[in-house]
Amino acid sequence: MFIQLFAALLCGIIVGVVAGIVPGIHTNLVSVLVLSLSPLLLKYTNIICVAVFLISMSVVHIFLSCIPAIFLGAPDSDNALGVLPGHRFLLKGRGMEAVKLNLAGCFAALLLSIAFFPLLIPAVKFIYPFLEKIMGYVLLAIALFMVLRDSNRLWAALIFLLAGILGLIVLNWPNFRDPLFPMFSGLFGVSTLVYSLNSRNKIPRQRHDTGLRLKKRVLFRALLSGNVSGFITALLPGLSTSIAAVISLQFTRNMGEDGFMVLLGSVNVFNFVLSLATLYAIDKARNGSVVAVQQLVESISANHLVIFLAAALVAGSAGLFLALKIGKIFAKLVSKVHYRKLVLSVVAFIAVLVFLMTGIAGLAVLAVSAAIGMLAPLLNVRRTHAMACLLLPCIVYYLL
Repeated sequence: MFIQLFAALLCGIIVGVVAGIVPGIHTNLVSVLVLSLSPLLLKYTNIICVAVFLISMSVVHIFLSCIPAIFLGAPDSDNALGVLPGHRFLLKGRGMEAVKLNLAGCFAALLLSIAFFPLLIPAVKFIYPFLEKIMGYVLLAIALFMVLRDSNRLWAALIFLLAGILGLIVLNWPNFRDPLFPMFSGLFGVSTLVYSLNSRNKIPRQRHDTGLRLKKRVLFRALLSGNVSGFITALLPGLSTSIAAVISLQFTRNMGEDGFMVLLGSVNVFNFVLSLATLYAIDKARNGSVVAVQQLVESISANHLVIFLAAALVAGSAGLFLALKIGKIFAKLVSKVHYRKLVLSVVAFIAVLVFLMTGIAGLAVLAVSAAIGMLAPLLNVRRTHAMACLLLPCIVYYLL
């Protein structure tokens, strides 16, 4: 049994690395594939080993996914907002520092969420019924607050509405596979890269041997905010970790870009671990991989939780080590490439991936999303308003 668990853990780590560094390969896609193959897999192994594979893959993916977002501007739905400050870090020669900040948030959140896991289960049972009733109004208030606090309120409202309507159309598009990839790649990835072509940017040599100069106060606030936001998104359907980051930004100020990178990493990990708590406490899964685990394991016991959390801790430790090593390779290579050629190559690569995964419809969504994403800097408003692509559909879901 131990050898099988170790093999499942190792395979999960390997697949998580591939899914993390290759844009477009999301753990949800792999989870669906594993579920479809589960009758065949269970002839050679058992349900717990398959679940351990899914959990270790997901944790490693979280740790590695910041690398393409920062160095290539190719985000997934969980770290789309990280493209913006990550790109600025990159152009200052601090791309590897951005990776380290994100990883610091990931690993600290992993340790904290596992340490306090026994307290989370009663908290989920107590808070969920109350939060479910008021969440729509909370999200509506946050949306209004986001727009009203922007100095260019009219343009901010326009970006919010355009992105929100885009989200409503794309997420309700019949038979549209993986709609988030072209939408987020356009709003936050391609738009950032294409807009940067107007400037004479050059990727400087990346410094990868510097330590983190993160203040303890900023680290504490980022982790606390990530914990609360991750808790909310783990409880309620439809809320992504990117929305959790937007929620945090409205109430947590003066963290700077360093704190924001820590926040993004912590939200993703908190959300995943807390999804295991919601699965055990209220039998509801809020993460794609955890949904797959729910369908495989009919009844989650305390012993199962111990195995799953241990797998997450080992996988997270491996993900931290591998992300640092692979990040250094990206940092060395990216500065040797001409910036304009790199940008055009990445945009072309994303477009090809979108076409292969979603067809012509995906390319249309990518183009429209990129146009909306470029409006934000042109109109001098925060690009976080583009998160309305998920926020507005969530508001409609909860209120209607």
